[in-house]
Amino acid sequence: MTTLLDASFWLTAFAILVLLVLSAFFSGSETALTAASRGKLRTAADKGSQGAETALKVTEDNERLIGSILLGNNVVNILATSLATALLTRLFGQNGVALATLAMTLLVLIFSEVLPKTYAITSPETVAARVAAPIRVVILIFSPVVAAVRALVRLVLALFGVRADPDSNILAVREEIAGALQLGHSEGVVEKEDRDRILGALDLSDRFVEEVMLHRSNIEMIDANLPVSEILSIILASPHTRLPLYRDEPENVIGVLHAKDLLRAMHRMLADEHIDAAELAGFDIMSVAMAPYFIPETTTLDDQMRQFLRRKTHFALVVDEYGGLRGLITLEDILEEIVGEIADEFDAESDPQITETTDGAFIVDGSMTIRDLNRARDWSLPDAEANTIAGLVIHEAQMIPVIGQVFSFHGFRFEVMDKDQNRITSLKIRPL
Repeated sequence: MTTLLDASFWLTAFAILVLLVLSAFFSGSETALTAASRGKLRTAADKGSQGAETALKVTEDNERLIGSILLGNNVVNILATSLATALLTRLFGQNGVALATLAMTLLVLIFSEVLPKTYAITSPETVAARVAAPIRVVILIFSPVVAAVRALVRLVLALFGVRADPDSNILAVREEIAGALQLGHSEGVVEKEDRDRILGALDLSDRFVEEVMLHRSNIEMIDANLPVSEILSIILASPHTRLPLYRDEPENVIGVLHAKDLLRAMHRMLADEHIDAAELAGFDIMSVAMAPYFIPETTTLDDQMRQFLRRKTHFALVVDEYGGLRGLITLEDILEEIVGEIADEFDAESDPQITETTDGAFIVDGSMTIRDLNRARDWSLPDAEANTIAGLVIHEAQMIPVIGQVFSFHGFRFEVMDKDQNRITSLKIRPL
C-alpha cells in the first residue's frame, strides 16, 4: 500500500481536485450567464462595469456560449472520472471501478453542480460579471469545435424535418416583461396600478383605434348650416373643446371646430365693442374650422399616438374601408389605455359602469370594453373576438339575446338585464 501512495498518486489526486474545481466553474458560469438579466447587466455596464459589459457580449450568441461551456464541462468531468477510476483501480483492483463511479457521482453532484449553481442563482448578475472574462477565453478556444458541433446538430435535425433557428427568441422581450409583472403582482411585489400602466403601454402596438374610439352614435357634432349664434351656444354648453362639423348629413364631415378658434373670431368682431346681427349672420363658420383628419380603423394605437405627436394634433376621425365614419379618437383616449380614466372639471358625472351587488355579482354596462372590465376586476375574459362585454355575449351566444337570458362561458355567468332594441345595455355577471 505504501508503494501505491507515491508521487504519481498525489499528482493524480490533485489533478482530480483541479478538474472538479473547473467543473464547478463551468456549471456556475452557465447558470449565472443564462439567468442574469440583460437589463441589469446593461445598467451596470453603463455605470462603468467592464465585467458586465463583457457578460453582455458573451451572451449575445447563446448557442455558442452554451456549447462552449457544455464542451468544457464534459471534458473536465470525463477526464476527472477517468483519472479517479484509474486511481481507485490501482488501490482496490476491480472494485475500484464501482467506487470511482460512486465517489465521482457524489463529488460532481454536490461540489460541481448543486453548490456552484445555487451560489450563481443567488446573485446571477454579480457572478456573470466576474466569470465573463475567462468564459470569453473559453469560447475563443472552443469556437472551432462548437461550430462543427452546431453544423452537425443542424444536419441531424434537418434529416428529421426540424429547422433550427438560433436567432429566434423563445420569449420576446415584451413578453418577458409582461410575465415578470404578472409574477410580481401575484407575489405582492408589484402594485396592480403599476402593472396595468406598464402593460397598457406595452399593448399599444397590438391594439387598434377601433377598440378604444368613441362610436359615431355617441359623437357630439354640429351642423355647419346652423346660425353662428346657435353654434356658439352649442360650443359653450359642450364639455368638449373640439367638435366635428357636418353638412346635410352626419356622415359628411367637413371640418373640426375648436372652441378657442371660434372665441378668438368673436373677440376680433368685438373690437368695436359691438356685434350687430348682420355681422354675425354673415360670419362663415368654415373660416375658423380646421380640416378634418381621417384615419383608418385598422391603425394601431402606438402608430396613432406617434402620428398625433408628429402632427401636433389630438383629434382624429376614424373611417372604415369604405370611407364611412366609424367614430373618433383623441390622444386622451390612448393615454387612458395606459394611466386609466382621465377626468377634468368639465367632464359630466356618469354612472359607474360596474356596480357590485350584495350577492357577489356585478351589474356591468354593456358598452364597457372587455379590457377595462378585466383591468377593473383583474379578470381574464378574452377580447380577441369582441371589443365590448355586450359584444362578447352576442359572439358567444351566436344570437341577439332577450332580457332574462342566461349564458355561462369562460368561467362566468352572464344574465341579460336590459336592452335598447338590439343593443345589450346592462349585464349581470357572476364568476362561477
